[in-house]
Amino acid sequence: MIENIAADVTAFTSNAFLVDGTRRVLVDTGSNFDAVSAVESRTGGLDAVVLTHTHPDHVGALPAVVDAFDVDVWGFDEGHDGIDHGLADGDRIQIGDDRYRVIHTPGHKDDHVCLYAPEPAVCFGGDLVFQNGGFGRTDLPEGDRATLVESIDRLLQAVEPSLSVLHVGHGPSIRERPVEHIELAARMARSH
Repeated sequence: MIENIAADVTAFTSNAFLVDGTRRVLVDTGSNFDAVSAVESRTGGLDAVVLTHTHPDHVGALPAVVDAFDVDVWGFDEGHDGIDHGLADGDRIQIGDDRYRVIHTPGHKDDHVCLYAPEPAVCFGGDLVFQNGGFGRTDLPEGDRATLVESIDRLLQAVEPSLSVLHVGHGPSIRERPVEHIELAARMARSH
C-alpha cells in the first residue's frame, strides 16, 4: 500500500509517500505539517526514510520523523545533515514489499533521485516531472535545464512501457499512461 500522507495538507509541502509492507518506508517527509501523527495513525511505526532530494519542502519534517521513529535515512547526498546512508546510481533499496532501483536524476537539484521498481511498475519521481508535462524548476541553486533534460531522458530509458503509476513530488500521482507524461515533460523541458 502506498499513501500520500500530505494529500490533504494546505500548507506548502511536498508529497510524502508512506509505503507499508515488509519494510515500512516514508519516501520524503514533506514539511509544515505533522508527519509523525500522519504515520502513526496509519501504521503505528516506520522502518526507514528515503529521500528523492533535500529541498526544504521535502525534508522539513525529517528531524521530527527521525526523532519519533528512531529510523535511518537514505539519500544521495551523504554530506547532508540527517542522511545516514548514501544512495548511488544503480543501487537497489527495499521499500515496502519491493526493491527499487535508484536512478540519479540531477537538474532540479544535484542530489535528486528517482526510485523505480519494475515488478509493481511503480516509480517515485520526486520533482523531476509532473502531470501533463510539468517538470522541476531549474531556477534554484543547483538547477540546470540541460541536465534536467538529460535526467528526464534517462528516466524514460529506465522505466518500462508498462509503468502503472508515477508518484510525483507535488500534485496528484499519475495513474493514466504515466510514460506519456514523462515523454511530454521531456518535450516541454526542451522547448521552454
